[in-house]
Amino acid sequence: MKRLSAPLRLFWKDGAFSLLGGFLIAALVLFVFLKLASEVSEGDTQAFDVWLLQALRSPADPSIPIGPEWFRIAMIDITALGGTSVLTLLTVIAVGYLVAARKPETAAFLGAAVIGGAITGTVLKLLFARARPDIVPHLVFVDSASFPSGHALNSAVTYLTIGALLARAESKRTVRVYLIAVAVALSLTIGFSRIYAGVHWPSDVVGGWCVGAAWAMIISLIARALQRRRTIEPPPPPDPS
Repeated sequence: MKRLSAPLRLFWKDGAFSLLGGFLIAALVLFVFLKLASEVSEGDTQAFDVWLLQALRSPADPSIPIGPEWFRIAMIDITALGGTSVLTLLTVIAVGYLVAARKPETAAFLGAAVIGGAITGTVLKLLFARARPDIVPHLVFVDSASFPSGHALNSAVTYLTIGALLARAESKRTVRVYLIAVAVALSLTIGFSRIYAGVHWPSDVVGGWCVGAAWAMIISLIARALQRRRTIEPPPPPDPS
């Protein structure tokens, strides 16, 4: 056992286990997306999609979402956080922060990662060309295809990628955990807001989350590999405190 322990410790130290784990998670999430896309194409998700959309509206008047008025207003405000304008502005701010922190290669990598994720989402929408829900009135204006949800996908791509890259630039573990937790919470909340607004089938949002999360995971793995090669700036040493 002692003969095996040294190679295993070296394998763990080099990060191979974490890289392999990240790859397997990304592959699993993409498999879930492909399975979901197949179910959507065959109409197998329709019953659940309709049930949940209707469950979020008043039985007496489908134009009225459940919950108090302040919650409806909050959901409309939150859904804007996944829009193109807000995500573009946030990306520019994050890239500017990395440039100011003298991490130009990481800044360029972040910009390319977010743009690549947005292009992927657009291509998928054109490929599936699913119609928007029409069983309940929409709370916000939409004019694109439905599957996968662009807000869910792009918010996951942007917030998770920015959160992961900024976390890798931080030495304090508590700060890293906070950044990732905020990114995940924003992505989930924005996705739910699209269902609540009646502009997406629930399966659209789940599909968007899957692609966005897988993209962010893959980008994080690539960033780690590039940091080891010194192609982009390495993360700071861990904070001993």
